[in-house]
Amino acid sequence: MSNSASNTANPSRKILVTSALPYANGAIHLGHLLEYIQTDIWVRFQKSRGHQCHYVCADDAHGTAIMLRAEQEGITSEALIERVSRDHQDDFARFGVGFDNYHSTHSPENRHFSELIYTRLREKGHIATRDIEQMYDPIKGLFLADRFIKGTCPKCKTDDQYGDNCEACGATYTPAELIDPVSAISGATPEVRSSTHYFFKLPDFADFMQGWINDGHVQPQIRNKLLEWFESGFNEWDISRDAPYFGFEIPDAPGKYFYVWLDAPIGYLASFQNLCEREGLDFDSYWQPGSDAEVYHFIGKDIVYFHALFWPAMLHGADFRTPTAVNCHGFVTVNGAKMSKSRGTFIKAATYAEYLNPEYLRYYFAAKLTAGVDDLDLNLEDFAARVNADLVGKVVNIASRCAGFVKKLGGGQLSAHCAQPQLVARFIAAGDAIAEEFEAREFGRAMRRIMELADEANTYIAEAEPWVLAKQEGREQEVLDICSVGINLFRQLMVYLAPVVPQMADDAMAFLQLESLDWESRRDVLLGHAIAKFKPLMTRIERDKIDGMIEASKEDLAEEKKMKETAKGPLADDPIAEEIGFDDFSKVDLRIARIAKAEYVEGADKLLKLTLDLGGETRTVFSGIRKAYAPEALEGHLTVMVANLAPRKMRFGISEGMVLAAGNDDGIYLLEPHSGAEPGQRVT
Repeated sequence: MSNSASNTANPSRKILVTSALPYANGAIHLGHLLEYIQTDIWVRFQKSRGHQCHYVCADDAHGTAIMLRAEQEGITSEALIERVSRDHQDDFARFGVGFDNYHSTHSPENRHFSELIYTRLREKGHIATRDIEQMYDPIKGLFLADRFIKGTCPKCKTDDQYGDNCEACGATYTPAELIDPVSAISGATPEVRSSTHYFFKLPDFADFMQGWINDGHVQPQIRNKLLEWFESGFNEWDISRDAPYFGFEIPDAPGKYFYVWLDAPIGYLASFQNLCEREGLDFDSYWQPGSDAEVYHFIGKDIVYFHALFWPAMLHGADFRTPTAVNCHGFVTVNGAKMSKSRGTFIKAATYAEYLNPEYLRYYFAAKLTAGVDDLDLNLEDFAARVNADLVGKVVNIASRCAGFVKKLGGGQLSAHCAQPQLVARFIAAGDAIAEEFEAREFGRAMRRIMELADEANTYIAEAEPWVLAKQEGREQEVLDICSVGINLFRQLMVYLAPVVPQMADDAMAFLQLESLDWESRRDVLLGHAIAKFKPLMTRIERDKIDGMIEASKEDLAEEKKMKETAKGPLADDPIAEEIGFDDFSKVDLRIARIAKAEYVEGADKLLKLTLDLGGETRTVFSGIRKAYAPEALEGHLTVMVANLAPRKMRFGISEGMVLAAGNDDGIYLLEPHSGAEPGQRVT
């Protein structure tokens, strides 16, 4: 039996939630999982509150990269995306990501909505056509995106650089400026050819987008970035690609296909339509203008441009409602640096799950997530310590300390009365503030509130000392009362943690013999209630498991290297650059510099902007080290720079020098002097 308080749940809301669609061309890794875990926690919380909440996603299944990989494997593109989709869904299931529907952009629903949105935009005059010149691979018979062109950098003369940016010196350029460009697909010399392309006239929606951006649909940091793009002027967006291309052909345009980024966000509509047909939901009540439903997109900050400019403009122009909010998150770093294959920190979801409980990661991410867009660092030492201290040492510890006494002294049945009604009531009341943190996506704050309650529960039990009282004759009921309070406090904590650790919550429900741990159930005090025999709900993280995961990730890298057809030779085979005289070398002024600030460069995939302190003056340097470091991991560190290099004007600003780094196939790493060095000292 239980003593129920009155339920005060908010009126039910209609909520549709999406995560960005993973590309059907590779495995899910920990960097991906941050987004899906963040979204899943928020969705589970909304469902726990009794709201009608649907979470849909799909594989992003179109594009040249998928077509080429399928060709390389000797299978059809359809077979490739079907296999990858199964792998993706297996990975998500391992980590408790509970989609209501998981679909594919290569689906009849997505073709329908892509054609519908395009034709509506075309009929309203928002589609333009014009001829453009592109690099063409005469052997493969296809136009080449910048990433499929390689050559020698026109600025620093480093070879094997991509068609838009040099990883060695950070220069940006067009593929036409590359020296000796070649197709990265066939090795052929590209030809410049002209082709008619179709464009979405984004400038038509400038006034609408300015209002939308300022109307609270994105976080403040994202709003500021969007306004920067807005002030610099919108360009028309190229939404077509030429055959051969794996995707949907544009209506009335033979040989022209929708660019993958056109139909990818439309996949949200397609997946939801598929769910509506299966469950009898009303699609229009969510997507028609003026709908009272809420629509939320969770995405990474690297794809804001598509989701917060093109997507709302396309929806508005095609007479669909726009999102309630686009929630952006940062990237995942491991031990302060970008995930690295050589260090074994580029960890696939499946590899992690072989060694560690996925709910460890769900909790750790939750404990560090905010509503902002800052990067999240998975520090493996802190990860083990936090999970062991919080989930095992605090939460599970409450149940394990109390369950045995309930079994022994109460026959497995809790006390018929509550010995600490005020304490239990305080735990129940805390649910309102915790709910506000969950709603605002301030998961880290929510976890801190929950662990403060766990500390309070453990303090109560420690001070009551039931294990001491149990040895004293005639105090059995007192011990049962204390431990029954402990079990009730544990139950409240599991209600609050259930969105974060759903499997642990299911195991706790079995132990507590309850049918639900939804948010309002916390108001029911368990009196005279039977519980099952306690079984460990979570075990400690052991360091050898983490080490095993790291080593296995390095093995994954070894396998990938074996599979690469064009693997580079060993370092010993690399040619030495042309030798120089001592007089030439002595002209180079190498100085110690402290990295005062490091930040991402919007629009550049490989660059970080470094503000360097030389002990009396500061310099700004753009460096192509983004793939190896998170900005916050660099700040305060010493490095070595070429201080007398002539300033170079780049697309993103003036670079006033160069920092020294070493690199190989696995990454690029800054040189770091001894900690006793001082900014401004000359390196001799």
